[in-house]
Order: sequence, then C-alpha cells, then structure tokens
Amino acid sequence: MGKAKIVTPKEAAALIPEGASIMVGGFMGVGNPHKVIEELHKLGTGNLTLMCNDGSLPIGPGGEVDWGVAKLISSHQVTKMYGTHVGLNPEVGKRMNDGSLDVTLIPQGSFVEMIRAGGAGLGGVLTPTGFGTIIEEAWHVDRVVEIDGKRYLLEKPLRADFALLCGYKVDRMGNVWYKGTQRTFQEMMATAADTVIVEAVNLVEPGDIPPEDVITSRILVDYIASEEA
Repeated sequence: MGKAKIVTPKEAAALIPEGASIMVGGFMGVGNPHKVIEELHKLGTGNLTLMCNDGSLPIGPGGEVDWGVAKLISSHQVTKMYGTHVGLNPEVGKRMNDGSLDVTLIPQGSFVEMIRAGGAGLGGVLTPTGFGTIIEEAWHVDRVVEIDGKRYLLEKPLRADFALLCGYKVDRMGNVWYKGTQRTFQEMMATAADTVIVEAVNLVEPGDIPPEDVITSRILVDYIASEEA
C-alpha cells in the first residue's frame, strides 16, 4: 500500500488544468483548503466547474477579502457551480444574473447523497425531495420513479476531476482527521474524484492520529499539500 505524495500548495494548484471540475469541501469557507485555493487564484486557472456547498464569504472571520472559494468566483475563474445555497456571497447572485456564472442549486441532502453515490459507483439516488417542483426538470434528475405508490426523483451521481480538501491533522501517509464542521462533505468528496488533494493544517507523523479517529484513509489521498513539503 502506497502513501500520498507531499507537495507544496503551489505545486498542488499547478496539478489542476484549465477546465477541470473540482469538489471543494467545507461549509461557509470552514474546511476550504485556503492555501491551495490562493495558489490556484494566483495561477489564474479558469473555466473551472466548482462543486461546493456554497460560495463561501466575501469577508472571512479575520477580515480576509474573498475567503476560500470566493476568490475563484470573484476572479471569474469559475464558470459553473453546483451548490446548495449561495445567499451569503452576493457575488454569486450578481454573476448568476449577468450570465457569467452557471449555477445549479441542489437540495443539500440530495447534493451530498449524489456525491456519495458517485464515490460508491451507484447509478443514482432516489429522493422525494423536489418532486412536484421545477427540480424535476433539472439536468441532474434522470426521471421520476414510483415505488410502492410513492414517487421519487432519480438524481444522477456526481463526480469530479479533483477533490480539494482540508484536514486538521494529516499524517505523512495521507490519513486524515477533520476538526468540527471542517468535516462537512469532505468525507464523501474524497471518494468521488479522480485525484484527491488534502491540505494539511497540521502535518503529523504516522501513528499520531489514532486508527479509530482516521476519517479519510490514505488509500483515497493522492497528494498532501503542506508548506513543510
């Protein structure tokens, strides 16, 4: 069994080509891999498809301007976005309205289940959420299915070229532990991308994370982004 390659945030960002689809973990910027995103922003890599819960915040908790994925949205590096709510970042709404950003809003539970299905190799997700609404006409709904007299939407699975995640503790083999709400979506996204990059808040030695605390196994992680590389 191999181990993840340790690279700098700049090297990690350079792995992502123009036009790539990226899943980014976190909630309102918490759990975004901020250093990798900053380097991706500097590179100017564009025409990205972003799959993220939200567009993060225009102002971060420390006064940062365009926190997390908000940098990529404001700089027009993202042309498509799949998420569950975008109201906290006015730039998303502005770009939706002027046509420069194609936004697909998906109910949050459906979104995470579609990612899980993509990672597990399932054909889709059956959910009653959105039945009888305009969601039925969305591109990500395959059809309506009736089971035992109840109707469900068959939602297509989601996968991406890259998953950009952030772990509070990441050992040098690639095992990951997420802290608090940082965990949001990341566990599923690690299974649903061709290449998984995890930014380490703290790079630790193998064994420093108790086995029972490992949330994402090293077998899923291709690269660890750390300034200690």
